Amino acid sequence: MIRFVYVIVSFLVALPAMAEIKIEEVTSPGGIKAWLVDEPSIPFVALEVRFKGGTSLDASGKRGVTNLMVGLLEEGAGEYDAQAFARASESLAAQFGYDSHADAVSISARFLNENRDEAIELLRLSLTQPSFAQQAVDRVRQQVLSGIRSNSKDPDKIAGNRFDALVYGDHPYGSDDSGTISSVTALTREDIMNAHAGAMAKDRVYIAAVGDIRSAEFGLLLDDLLGGLPDTGADMPEKAEFVWSGGVDVVEFDTPQSVAVFGQPGIHRDDPDFFAAYLLNTVLGGGGFESRLMTEVREKRGLTYGVYSYLVLRDLANLYLGSVASANDRISEAIDVIRAEWARISEKGVSEQELTDAKALLTGAYPLRFDGNGSIAKIMVGMQMDAMPIDYIDTRNDKVNIVTLEDVNRVAGELLDPAALKFVIVGKPEGI
Repeated sequence: MIRFVYVIVSFLVALPAMAEIKIEEVTSPGGIKAWLVDEPSIPFVALEVRFKGGTSLDASGKRGVTNLMVGLLEEGAGEYDAQAFARASESLAAQFGYDSHADAVSISARFLNENRDEAIELLRLSLTQPSFAQQAVDRVRQQVLSGIRSNSKDPDKIAGNRFDALVYGDHPYGSDDSGTISSVTALTREDIMNAHAGAMAKDRVYIAAVGDIRSAEFGLLLDDLLGGLPDTGADMPEKAEFVWSGGVDVVEFDTPQSVAVFGQPGIHRDDPDFFAAYLLNTVLGGGGFESRLMTEVREKRGLTYGVYSYLVLRDLANLYLGSVASANDRISEAIDVIRAEWARISEKGVSEQELTDAKALLTGAYPLRFDGNGSIAKIMVGMQMDAMPIDYIDTRNDKVNIVTLEDVNRVAGELLDPAALKFVIVGKPEGI
């Protein structure tokens, strides 16, 4: 995917301690709902807007169109061409960012309170009246194509794309959201306009703001900013059905070090056992140098610089993934060790000390995420999209701490499936 951001001012102002964050739900006169942290001590506003659906909404045969469309949002809007838009944002000391993901289109804005009206008008034009001028389309298309060509030579991207294709099949998750050379080359301006109308609509928008703005003002701002968008967008895609089998898939690639992506089906964010699974993963491969995989694969055997596992939470599917890189003549041993540890923790679980350490890591690190109003706005939008309660920030660490050793070890036996563990290796692995 591509990202275009103008960084004009450094907005690194921190809010008060996490426990003092007070989130207010705001409904605009036009019915748009959003979350707000009104913080008068900060003379600017951080705004996050996300549209659910993202690149998964790409129409059949149009892979990459949402990614290309998002890359064009600030390349001319209303009466502004691309250069004029950049000059206008710079003159306002405003910062806008546009991004696309498998499940969402994301827009970030940072602006000084004294320039709020002008900044919101500029942002409004980019969201509701992008020009999609052919010259800009051609220029950004070439940037996307350059990225696709570069990714085709990146072992990590090759491994990830191959893994997705194998487990997701024909679902949009199964292909790179940037598209292919042929699909992106064939996209027309009409395709891009259709993608804009389908992805950016009021029936799928989530908004959060942090900074010096009152709730009544924020409500009016929401209608000004988003009122011109269509009420409904494209139909959401169906849930992804896994095409699953364990084993090893090798993609030959001329490199002295093989890269491997491995994984199995995961767990949903709404599952009652989610926090037990989260703690389990912290012990297994998500806890940095203290994790089991790092200890067994790196520290004891020196097979890699790093090995990790992580829960991948998507709207339409959930995976439990990991990654490792090792020399071609040692990747086979690294895989054997990962498989063995996956099986051992599934059968025997974790220790009381490991659980205690994992809880301390997760609860201690959580407040560090709230290091500025931009970070908090992003977190609040994520909470809304995951249907979390408005008090989640206050209760999250409690949810971690109430998990018992019995919970984690039961989930280890139920969730971890060594037989389903699939590896995709890119390189020239020996002994496989």
